[in-house]
Amino acid sequence: MVWRTIRRTMVPSRTLARYMIKMHLSRFFGVLVGLTAVLQFLDLLAVSDDIMAADGATWVSIVSYLSMRTPQLLSQFAPFAALISTLLTLATLNQHSEVVIMKASGLSAHRILLPMGLASFIIAIGHFTFNETVVVDGSARLEYWKDNDFAVDLPPNSNLTGRVWVKEDENIILVEAVNAVKDGAVMDKVSVFERDQNKKITAMIQADFALYQKGKWSLHEVRRFDAISHELTVDTVKDWPIKTRPERFMALTANPDHVSFIELWSSMAKLNKEGIPIDRMMASFMQKFAAPASTLLMPLLAAVAAFGVTRAGSLAIRLTVGMALGFSFFVADNFMLAMGEFGVAPPFLAAWAPFFLFLLVGYAVLFHTEEGTKRRRSPSTPAE
Repeated sequence: MVWRTIRRTMVPSRTLARYMIKMHLSRFFGVLVGLTAVLQFLDLLAVSDDIMAADGATWVSIVSYLSMRTPQLLSQFAPFAALISTLLTLATLNQHSEVVIMKASGLSAHRILLPMGLASFIIAIGHFTFNETVVVDGSARLEYWKDNDFAVDLPPNSNLTGRVWVKEDENIILVEAVNAVKDGAVMDKVSVFERDQNKKITAMIQADFALYQKGKWSLHEVRRFDAISHELTVDTVKDWPIKTRPERFMALTANPDHVSFIELWSSMAKLNKEGIPIDRMMASFMQKFAAPASTLLMPLLAAVAAFGVTRAGSLAIRLTVGMALGFSFFVADNFMLAMGEFGVAPPFLAAWAPFFLFLLVGYAVLFHTEEGTKRRRSPSTPAE
């Protein structure tokens, strides 16, 4: 009974809600599919020569590329498609005077926008689920395929991502790939930069791979260049006395774009347990939730296209304002994410500051538009 009362207060008409949700979702999927198709075609023109240059490449290679690249484009441009579809929906309702009818029946701006918010919530949930189940796996496989020049019959990639930098005492370690094997781990193309207490490089070691077994590291096919004596030594196998365990290397290789939020959280927990700063990874972790949530802002930012009378400006101008607000949000969101990944901004601000900032901006524009409309509709006060 309480739920029914709340529903009637927020959504007085199921028919109206279904009508607006259906209109918004149909436009969203139409815009998203059309935009993705155009971008995928342009992207394929740019990389098709590289794909077909691999030995034994056929049309199957093109189809494989499409299967991995298309989900990336769908996820990347879903918020943009939500903005466009919201603007189109509200502009259509305004142009056909349906917004005027809703307001004349006693509906406030918030109650008019609520069905659009419900549709955006559905899109946000679908976006998050699709990104965590399909996009991350496809992105990892596509990156691995690109790194191997789109080779045909490439074996599956067993490492999480690839290159990782680690500081061991004063030395710097660079590893190109980390692979977990039975009772140990293997790291490919290991480079070690040995430094003194003044952080000056004294020697450089390169090894084809490093093997961890029975609690010990060993370097294989080792070449060491002494920067002081200029002497080059070569060893087939050499013990590598470092304290870093394989779990740390594997945790550091977790690319946020290639793993789910559960795997990313697990990697951050391991690093945090070892006392390693995780602020940069935390910003990417929070962005996994903030990016789909940005869809919820679109009805508010596009509301300027629905409310306001003709004297307040043409529909084209209000559409332009709504589009400018949406693009400003995307620019601010990408900028703050970059600041978070570089460690300049705190993780929470990097992920959520643009969302809350434009939430306030959207409400300010909506309030200004509503108040301006009320002032124009109110009769003039007669002079005394």
